[in-house]
Amino acid sequence: MSMALVAAGPTLAADPAPKPGPQPNVSSFVPAPPELNAKSWVLMDAKTGKLLVQHDADMRLPPASLTKMMTAYISEYEIDSGGLSPDDKVRISENAWRTGGSRMFVKVGSYVPVNELMQGIVVQSGNDATVAMAEHIAGSESSFADLMNQFASRMGLKNTHFMNPTGLPDDEHYSSAHDLATIARHIVEDFPDHYKLYSEKYFTWNGIRQPNRNLLLWRDSRVDGLKTGHTEAAGFCLVSSGVENGTRLISVVMGTNSENARAQESQKLLSYGFRYFKSQKVYDKGAELKTVRVWGGKSNELSAGVNHDVFITLGRQGDTNLTARINVDQELNAPIKKDQKIGTVDIVQNGSVIHTEPLVALEAIDEGSFFKRIWDKVVHFVMDLF
Repeated sequence: MSMALVAAGPTLAADPAPKPGPQPNVSSFVPAPPELNAKSWVLMDAKTGKLLVQHDADMRLPPASLTKMMTAYISEYEIDSGGLSPDDKVRISENAWRTGGSRMFVKVGSYVPVNELMQGIVVQSGNDATVAMAEHIAGSESSFADLMNQFASRMGLKNTHFMNPTGLPDDEHYSSAHDLATIARHIVEDFPDHYKLYSEKYFTWNGIRQPNRNLLLWRDSRVDGLKTGHTEAAGFCLVSSGVENGTRLISVVMGTNSENARAQESQKLLSYGFRYFKSQKVYDKGAELKTVRVWGGKSNELSAGVNHDVFITLGRQGDTNLTARINVDQELNAPIKKDQKIGTVDIVQNGSVIHTEPLVALEAIDEGSFFKRIWDKVVHFVMDLF
């Protein structure tokens, strides 16, 4: 059964016995990804987190102002959780005002609304705005850096360590293309209402109009964010995201030699990805995939499925027919909690598992009465005999 028919999460056909694969044809070929003039790069499917292209993806490199993605993410988290309001006024300290590098040009001692500082961080890459926000949230840059590292750990970043909120050079401040793509994915997926900020081309503050340094916002209509970075040690870096026909991709290019080069190399990755790959939803959140037997419960049957939308990454060309294998733990005994993992769902293509998701209980099953539990033990014993 084609996965194009599973919008509401029906039960898929069982995986058939392996058959000889079809003869290859021109339409099923995918060329090698482009080689870039950069130190490190990745291309990620934003829905699945799958890396489609990578080169030294986990190499630890100075991230420069790509660091500000984490600063912005934490600010968005604080706004959504109620710790900050977009209208809150932030006092600009002398420390923030004196921070070198790119600037929003806020004045020392002035009060700037959170939403304006966010524009200064994301659009203008202002170090002064970034430090002001970090101080407002955590009290100091060092305390905010500690918070950044806690969020990095929570995201599962393996090659990232922050020393400041701006990305100004420090030997102990580093990240990787893979980790930066993961941060970008969290920005897109966790706070979609805030993401439109990353597509703004200009921002004016204190009478100074500055453009977004992401040249792809002007060159490629598919691109709608995210962040640029540059220091002498880092080179010219760019994290970009765009969407075409429902597929969102994230590219990270680190260590190019010019502003124009980082845009060109990023566009190569995105164009390759959009041409040859797509995201496809295979199950909706709450889709029931199987009814399973439960022993010793108030109910004998449990509805099992997935508790979130499930996407996979597929090639745009060639065979996209998929099947599913539903694997249930050998014996389920009450009580069972809602969302408890009780097995796995394997998505299979041409006999190979290409994606695995947890199979979870879609409802809770309480323990049955004493007599119900005894009766189930008897039934279970008799069944085992035969």
